Amino acid sequence: MKKVWISIGIIFVLLLGGLAFAGNYFYDYAFVPAEKDFLANDEAQASVDNKPTDKALTWFKGSTRTNWYLTSQDGLKLRGIYLPAENESHKTAIIAHGYMGDAESMYQFAGMYHELGYNVLVPDARGHGESQGDYIGFGWPERKDYVQWIDRVLTQNGEDETIVLHGVSMGAATVMMTSGEKLPANVKAIVEDCGYSSIKAELVYQYQQMFNLPTFPIIQVTNLVTRLRAGFFFTEGDVTKQLEKNKTPMLFIHGSDDTFVPFSMLDEVYAATSAPKEKWVVDGAEHAESYSKNPERYKEKVKSFLSLYE
Repeated sequence: MKKVWISIGIIFVLLLGGLAFAGNYFYDYAFVPAEKDFLANDEAQASVDNKPTDKALTWFKGSTRTNWYLTSQDGLKLRGIYLPAENESHKTAIIAHGYMGDAESMYQFAGMYHELGYNVLVPDARGHGESQGDYIGFGWPERKDYVQWIDRVLTQNGEDETIVLHGVSMGAATVMMTSGEKLPANVKAIVEDCGYSSIKAELVYQYQQMFNLPTFPIIQVTNLVTRLRAGFFFTEGDVTKQLEKNKTPMLFIHGSDDTFVPFSMLDEVYAATSAPKEKWVVDGAEHAESYSKNPERYKEKVKSFLSLYE
């Protein structure tokens, strides 16, 4: 009998060890900033490839830009690129990049807002670009960082500044999660482009796409590993619950052919908020490609929506 119990104990330890290994492996795969082999059509490269004009890039890389820095609530030094409007303006757009992207990759969106007369601030998310951090937060811890960036704009540019938030993919999830926080009245509108409905839903979807294996108990174990290594349960990062608290007008954009953040998630996030809202489906656009399909149409859609709330 003693040998039986020893055998059971060994099996149990091996099982726990295997689950711990699997949970850490998937955490590293999804949460640790590094080259991702599954991003064949990744949003980071998509944003780099969407080059409307060399003029936008030349302006973005030019002499008018400065680096802003802040320290997050958990002690990380974060960097943002700030570019003033060509003429004096009291409007600022804060732009959130996608998974494994960075501020530099968002120059075309920055250029769009520059053409609309805005000052532009493009932060590097924690763990990306020149910001500190050893994990990707998928928008959940970043929401608090964006509240701080909003405060920084008001401190720098004045309490009368009008602010717009615009995010793509993970950046879209970030601004949607930010919308559920207590925001100053200066934040007049939010534009989200192909954001997911929750961190868990996106991870489960990607896990099934890549591995085609049962999610139990790997997702649950990875959730615990995330808490131990990053300080939060990714199941906390529910975009729809944050949107239920949102009071800021929001424009929802999604490509009809998106298979990285499933198109079905558009209806979930759109239905979650009772704030003033509009939905724009870009036919034939894959993930993070709505802008590149028709930059001028995209700009007009954004301009028209923002004109209602500025």
